[in-house]
Amino acid sequence: MSDLTLATSPPTAETQLHELVFEIHQERAEDLSDALLWAGAVSVAVEDANALTELEEPLFGEPGLEPAIPAWALNKVIASVADLDTLQDLLLEAGSLYGEALPDYALRLVPQLDWVRLTQSQFPPIEVSPRLWIVPSWHKAQHVANTAIPANALMLELDPGLAFGTGSHPTTHLCLQWLDAHRQQLQGAQVLDYGCGSGILGIAAEKLGASHVLGIDIDPQAVQSSRDNAVQNACTACHWDTAQSPNTASKTYQVVVANILTNPLKVLAPLLCSAVAEGGHLVLSGVLARQAEEVLAVYRQAIPNMAVWKMQDGWVCLAGQLA
Repeated sequence: MSDLTLATSPPTAETQLHELVFEIHQERAEDLSDALLWAGAVSVAVEDANALTELEEPLFGEPGLEPAIPAWALNKVIASVADLDTLQDLLLEAGSLYGEALPDYALRLVPQLDWVRLTQSQFPPIEVSPRLWIVPSWHKAQHVANTAIPANALMLELDPGLAFGTGSHPTTHLCLQWLDAHRQQLQGAQVLDYGCGSGILGIAAEKLGASHVLGIDIDPQAVQSSRDNAVQNACTACHWDTAQSPNTASKTYQVVVANILTNPLKVLAPLLCSAVAEGGHLVLSGVLARQAEEVLAVYRQAIPNMAVWKMQDGWVCLAGQLA
């Protein structure tokens, strides 16, 4: 680790930041950092002044071996400031808090960046299959100009958020690929997405032809995220948390999909199997390849033909059809 950073409030897109760069020895680095923050600096970072030289030294090692003073022998203390008009007031206040004259400093301009655009660039469209793409909302308008996305692609508009299942994880990919590969079975089907997360599987199922989708999750925040994503994708899928959901035991579905984890899947086996209609399909993921057999052993008691459908990056998708 080569730096420590503390911040008060983040700068806005319009803020033009400058940085004060001090060099200071270990025993006063923390005092100077605190003084600058209390005096009104936007943020303060502490870096090894000898970084990228032969004198560079590691600060943190194994747990329990942390240094008594969280600083290097010689440090750069870098304070970001948003208003040069009040710089002298900030320095006077910091000096008073520090207890002696501040060390000499260099002043430098921080390059202006569009933080929103920079963040968005880290989430490009994701190809699930040539037909199925996950596209953040800020990419949708220009998808035709993006030659990587076919003009007739089926797009799942989904922005990164708090709920699991934004399409980057192999288990989500595997379930989406199963839905795309079995789109004929989805035509007019009723689908249960148990542990819906962001709602992406239900949204994909509806876009691929399902007539009705019910998503259920234990987390109310995930349910709200799923509802928002359904609206964003012009889908009619319904989403409920487990405390308020309709009684799934009294209804069966042509496709039941659950992308959760191994232990919950084993516990939920009776419920999920009973929700599958005669001739319907059960699709499971969230299972590591080494856990596949123990999960299959549980589900084969009700659906004997359950098997590994596909594997990706050490994760598996299990699927079977109720005879």
